[in-house]
Amino acid sequence: MPLHKWIKSVFPKGFLWQLSALNIVIVASAIILSGLAIYNTACFLVDAMGYLNDQQQRQFNSILFNYLLIFAVTTIVSGSLLHFYLTKKLTKPIRNLIESAKQLKKGEYPEPVKNTAQGEVGELTAHFNGLISQLKANDEGRQKLVSDISHELRTPLTNLNGYLQALENGDIKGNTDLYHALHKESKRLTDIIEQIELLKEWGDVSSRPYSDHDEADMANLIEQCIAMFQWKLKQEHLKISVKTDPCTLSLHPEGIQQVITNLIENAIHYYQGEGSISVKGKLGDRFYRVSVSGPSEKIPKEEQHGIFERFYRLDTSRSRETGGSGLGLAIAKEIIEQHNGKIGLNTEANINTFWFELPIP
Repeated sequence: MPLHKWIKSVFPKGFLWQLSALNIVIVASAIILSGLAIYNTACFLVDAMGYLNDQQQRQFNSILFNYLLIFAVTTIVSGSLLHFYLTKKLTKPIRNLIESAKQLKKGEYPEPVKNTAQGEVGELTAHFNGLISQLKANDEGRQKLVSDISHELRTPLTNLNGYLQALENGDIKGNTDLYHALHKESKRLTDIIEQIELLKEWGDVSSRPYSDHDEADMANLIEQCIAMFQWKLKQEHLKISVKTDPCTLSLHPEGIQQVITNLIENAIHYYQGEGSISVKGKLGDRFYRVSVSGPSEKIPKEEQHGIFERFYRLDTSRSRETGGSGLGLAIAKEIIEQHNGKIGLNTEANINTFWFELPIP
């Protein structure tokens, strides 16, 4: 029977016992073979010298054998105990990882495993703790997203069901204004679902490089985005100033256009006051910065940290009646972070400036 199978059959309790058994077998074999070699060599040399008679030779052989036996047994026992203690100490982080994995399998998130090991075991523990933290954050984010989606869809669905039920019962009669309101609620539902799909598309690749990149000039992308709003700007009697530096970057053109379009649309939608909307594209040493500024109600500093969160709205300017779905800036953040860039907001007086930066390789 192979050695490893014999060890597993004799010591089935676990890795620590099997490793200790393997060590005992190897150390004992080495000590016994070395002892026999020393014993036979010493006996041969003494006999070859001819200083001892047969009785003395036998007595010498017996004493040497006993000493070597005592040394071998003592070394094997003490070495095995020391090896068992040290191995148990070294494998403690692995046992902790096993217990944490069992707890995770039950659907519970364990506390981070205390990392006292070095080398590969320490690296494994650190990665495991990071995995638990990421899984916990993903689960919390998923629960929050489901809760937010349910909350967002409840109001328009309730309105639609209420009006349709009233129409069916004959409590109210349809007219142009009512049908317009119903169509508006239906469109809002469609927009929310489309943006959720878009957010999912970019969120799914947030942990790996996006491969669908093309060479594109930032100035041209900005001009194309602004061109789509010319008719709306004319309707709203708004002016827009554009100043861009040309710069060719490897990026996802549709994604970056989605970000620019969202920022311009917000600037138009929340326009309040006087002055023009300003769009700038500035080339820096290490990054290309795009900013969209416009007069609007000031965003409080304490609210700015959450402006890029999903379904986040300011009570004053982003209600469900006047605001969007609360997903546009969250999508923009996902896209920019996917490009290893940064996105943010600066507020000065009544001017809100949304900006993002893309790294220049």
